[in-house]
Amino acid sequence: MANTEENKLATSSPSGVKALFFDVFGTLVDWRTGVARDAELILKPLGYSINWIAFAEAWRDQYQPGIEEVRAGRISYTRLDVLHRQMLQKILPQFALNKLKDKELDQLTMAWHHLDAWKDVPAGLARLRQRFLIAPVSNGNIAIMSDLARRNDFRWDAILGADLARDYKPKTAVYLAAVDAFDLKPTECMMCAAHSEDLRSAAANGLRTAFIARPEEHPGVSENAPKYPVDVLSNSTLDLATQLGA
Repeated sequence: MANTEENKLATSSPSGVKALFFDVFGTLVDWRTGVARDAELILKPLGYSINWIAFAEAWRDQYQPGIEEVRAGRISYTRLDVLHRQMLQKILPQFALNKLKDKELDQLTMAWHHLDAWKDVPAGLARLRQRFLIAPVSNGNIAIMSDLARRNDFRWDAILGADLARDYKPKTAVYLAAVDAFDLKPTECMMCAAHSEDLRSAAANGLRTAFIARPEEHPGVSENAPKYPVDVLSNSTLDLATQLGA
């Protein structure tokens, strides 16, 4: 559990919450080792030998700049699968992968559909679903969310997020479209994430917030504690379930 100083950023467990919204990449699934694993499986038989973790991290580094093109209105809404492929193209020279064919690029892009959950997540979500509506509110498109759910036995009540809002977090539309989908008030919904900026934006739109620490998402880069006040501070989905009485 977080230390005493970190706990100052959390208030008492909120009442009246009916739905829990979850960030997915990093919060629920391990993108770093998952992408590295698939890249090695696809490229090593072709004779490539690179730093697979560095490849995954470099690809992820293109994520915020890529979706910012949509958030800023420079391009129309484009689903994350398409943006992931564009981001991939940008890092190929860095790893001397310029000669890859469309077949391999398509296979690599699908790595984001094959990520494994952190060990606590399936059981944690199952407990939480006994008491709350649960749904992803992710920047990942519905196809990615569906494949990750089937792979990891995430039993969502709905799949919400960017595809529904036609925009990307932390834009207001993404959070409020999720709230509206369940016909609830913002204060009846809680955003759960390992990323402070996601939670800050959710709170600014009236949602309750829960921080789930994932220091292993990107060691040395990931947040160990929230940067802003949250309603609940937890170290796993199981811990969150306990704190919320599930």
